[in-house]
Amino acid sequence: MVDLPRIKNITVSGRIASGATTLAEKIATALGWELLEGGKILRKVQEDIGASVEETSKRPDNADLEYEEKVKKMLREGSHQVIQSHLAGFDAQGIDGVFKVFVVCEDSHGNDMVDVRIDRLMNRDSKSVDQAKHEVKERDTQNLEKWRRLYANGDPNWNYFNPTYYDLVVNTFSHNKEESLKLVLDAIGYQQ
Repeated sequence: MVDLPRIKNITVSGRIASGATTLAEKIATALGWELLEGGKILRKVQEDIGASVEETSKRPDNADLEYEEKVKKMLREGSHQVIQSHLAGFDAQGIDGVFKVFVVCEDSHGNDMVDVRIDRLMNRDSKSVDQAKHEVKERDTQNLEKWRRLYANGDPNWNYFNPTYYDLVVNTFSHNKEESLKLVLDAIGYQQ
């Protein structure tokens, strides 16, 4: 297990199929840290209520609120953790010792490469083009609507992917898995 000066936890956030989970796994492995995948937890909640993964609006608000409070508690009290979830970096605002990574999949002009994310979801989960397209668009839209209401007083301009919330933004469209990991390890001052 690697100890890092001034960094006790790392968050990895990103939009659906941006590569955040893959990067979080690689960071946790490289450092020998525990990995928490928020997507697995929220998928279980969706399953328990009989909703598909893209039916975010059916998930009770208290499930989101309790989950985000749990993440904050882990970040405050724990160490040697890589926490991957959409809002983990947002949750970490004001908590000392957390290095916040945001993963994007964007072209050189900063445009979200949604077709690439859809393709990744198709390959990762063996979904059809239509299923993957529907899931990415529905989950993106429903998550943002819910979280704007819960965490930003309904502000239509708020989003969790505002780069000011993060210490490092990694673009998985222009960097492969190994390059993305190296960017993070260099930023946190760890040399393998």
